Amino acid sequence: MKERTENMSDATQVKLPDPAQRVADLLKEIGHDKPVVMLPETGKTSAEAAAGLGCSVAEIAKSIVFRRLSDDAAVMVVASGANRVDEKKVAAIVGELGKADAKFVRERIGYAIGGVCPIGHVQKTVMLVDEDLLKFDSVWAAAGHPHAVFNLTPQQLVAMTGAPVVDVALRAE
Repeated sequence: MKERTENMSDATQVKLPDPAQRVADLLKEIGHDKPVVMLPETGKTSAEAAAGLGCSVAEIAKSIVFRRLSDDAAVMVVASGANRVDEKKVAAIVGELGKADAKFVRERIGYAIGGVCPIGHVQKTVMLVDEDLLKFDSVWAAAGHPHAVFNLTPQQLVAMTGAPVVDVALRAE
């Protein structure tokens, strides 16, 4: 994989894999002031990312992709890493859902599973943001690669995605 250099500060330069560089370029283009950070260990799971960042699992904004059955559209839920997504709640909002395999995610979203970013999708994506993310001052989202993340406020996440904020968490009754 070809790598480029992203200037994170005057003293530090980090080589980013192409998908992470694409996210860094997009963030810069929209005026986001936080850099893409490369974790030394993988951030494929919320727990791994949280451990690498020293934050709580709940502060990880994980991207879960489904396939809407009525039109084969990609549906992305950006959820708190501490939450399991309640597919019935999501389906009640967007329509009946099916599983999205790795090929579907890469073709419709443009990123590999484990590094799915909430922005910069290759096709129009139906988006939802978990209301539980709004409890935090800032959250961390994947930046196109299993080791790449970026920091943002929940309000920035909502603004960047244009997604409605909804209750998607599976909760004990």
